[in-house]
Amino acid sequence: MSKLGNLGARLHRGEISYDFVGKRKIWYGISILITITAIVGLAVRGLNMGIEFQGGAVFTTPTGMSTSVAQAEGYAKDASGHEAVVQKLGNGSLRIQIAGIDTDKSDQIKQTLAKDLSLNPEKLNADLVGPSWGEQIASKAWQGLGIFMVLVVIYLAIAFEWRMAIAALVALIHDITITTGIYALVGFEVTPGTVIGLLTILGYSLYDTVVVFDSLKEQTKDITKQTRFTYSDIANMSINGTLVRSINTTVVALLPVAGLLFIGGGFLGAGTLNDISLSLFVGLAAGAYSSIFIATPLVADLKEREPEMKALRKRVLAKRAQAGTEADNADLRTAGGADDATPAVVGPRDQTAPRNRGRGRTSGKRR
Repeated sequence: MSKLGNLGARLHRGEISYDFVGKRKIWYGISILITITAIVGLAVRGLNMGIEFQGGAVFTTPTGMSTSVAQAEGYAKDASGHEAVVQKLGNGSLRIQIAGIDTDKSDQIKQTLAKDLSLNPEKLNADLVGPSWGEQIASKAWQGLGIFMVLVVIYLAIAFEWRMAIAALVALIHDITITTGIYALVGFEVTPGTVIGLLTILGYSLYDTVVVFDSLKEQTKDITKQTRFTYSDIANMSINGTLVRSINTTVVALLPVAGLLFIGGGFLGAGTLNDISLSLFVGLAAGAYSSIFIATPLVADLKEREPEMKALRKRVLAKRAQAGTEADNADLRTAGGADDATPAVVGPRDQTAPRNRGRGRTSGKRR
């Protein structure tokens, strides 16, 4: 068995464990710090919305262009008065994207660009995107996200309980905030592919959370009929029991996404892959983190507020204190018995010594 598999088996059997729930304040603090950073990034830099959301024009040149990306960006900025995003496609053509321009001026911009690029205007393909279409996409995306959240809460409240539904909702909001904040800080363009990736990572995050919740629900049946473990203890065991599985599924999902982001988008220069691959990469990592360090500890916090769980905690702690006292008394008795054993042995030996000394002597009467 591999080392990771052996570790997973030992975690599942409870032979070793890490106190995730006990250190929950540390995880909460880290998450709050990351979330604040993401919110500040959104407030200061904002999202770099793609042309699909702002409206504008996309110009595509013929293949075999010798013009560099930097030169094309300068030409587009001079022609339109707006910043342009230029990408060199695999066939050697250039994709020039200018957002926020009036579509009525697209013909004038096309003529100017064609002149600067030494092209026939008929060979410069132009696709126009109206801002109303982008607003419609954004509106539908928010609607889909809201419906998804509501359905998640309803499902988890029915399948598990409302506390788990609240914890899962907090974890999902945590993942969305971090992912969008990273987009703002990095400056990657937000496109419909980004929205698709964002909705996809919510499903992955929810999957990891539900796996832990299912284990927790199974192990907390009739929890009040025993006095060995508190709810937090069992929650911690559930996290440790599913830890290796969560790590394995996350790593397997991250590997192809990392290939798209770092190799396809970074090394090979396929910038069109960045919009969806970054959201998937950040979202998958944040989802794995939130399911372990946020969702389950938060459920334990909410459950420990119940009167039954408070009473159970008192009984468990009282039993542990009693067991500790009995163990200390047993140690004292053992230590005391060892000290008393020496005089008990010495006494009889001292008593037999006079009899042994008198055996070789004759009595007075025989004289």
